[in-house]
Amino acid sequence: MNALVLHGGAGSASNIDELNAKVNEFADIAFKEKNALDAVIKAVVLMEDEPLFNAGTGSNMRLDGSIQMDAAVMIPGNFGGVINIENVKNPVLVAKDVMLKSPHLLLAGDGAIKFARKMGYGDYDPSTEKARKKRERILEKLNNGEIPEYYHPKFFLEFLGDTVGAVARINGEFAAAVSTGGTSLTLRGRVGDSPIPGAGIYCGEKGAVVATGIGEEIIKRMLSINIYNRIGEMPLEEICKEELEKFGDIPVGIIAVDENSSCALSNANMPYAIKKY
Repeated sequence: MNALVLHGGAGSASNIDELNAKVNEFADIAFKEKNALDAVIKAVVLMEDEPLFNAGTGSNMRLDGSIQMDAAVMIPGNFGGVINIENVKNPVLVAKDVMLKSPHLLLAGDGAIKFARKMGYGDYDPSTEKARKKRERILEKLNNGEIPEYYHPKFFLEFLGDTVGAVARINGEFAAAVSTGGTSLTLRGRVGDSPIPGAGIYCGEKGAVVATGIGEEIIKRMLSINIYNRIGEMPLEEICKEELEKFGDIPVGIIAVDENSSCALSNANMPYAIKKY
């Protein structure tokens, strides 16, 4: 079975139909690639370039107004990621170059930016009016005392944004990729689950898994590798359902593929597309 699964983020997006149409359009394009790695990279680049999503262009602004993005790519036996990278158009392409063209697995902050410039990625401002307005709403709520100092993760829901990810199995090869602008309700320097192998992404010889939602909660539970380690125990969708139920009302989504199946599940609105043959 060849399969490609995309997600556009677990959250409360009011334009879920529009986002579903976009991820299905992009999945059709990406599924034309001849291998799993190229397919997931193509899918994520398309979503990074679409301002409707919270990745690349359209990424959320943090409380201080900066935009720091995370991205990661994984294939069996190899990984590459960037953390808190700024002023690039496609963080996932930089993550791919970390994996294939550097001796490292993760690069962060200024080091990630310098590496991107050496790889030929020019300066790019990913900010949008959508991101500015979202930040303004958050600052207003904070100033009005509408968000308590110690808030339940569900307070993130309004500000999650539509982060992106893809998993694929093509001609027996697995791959996964993720990209995010994070959530606006965070300090500069915050790192979510997306670039953390085992948390927001994992890929091995048995399959590929990507998570989306409240990053801190996903990291605590190491969601992606928990699912991966259970592949073969029962049908993939049943494994994902059981792991998702452990989060209760905390917004989380999962996309996954193994040798024979694929699935996309969430306890919140999550645009997704599944292509297979």
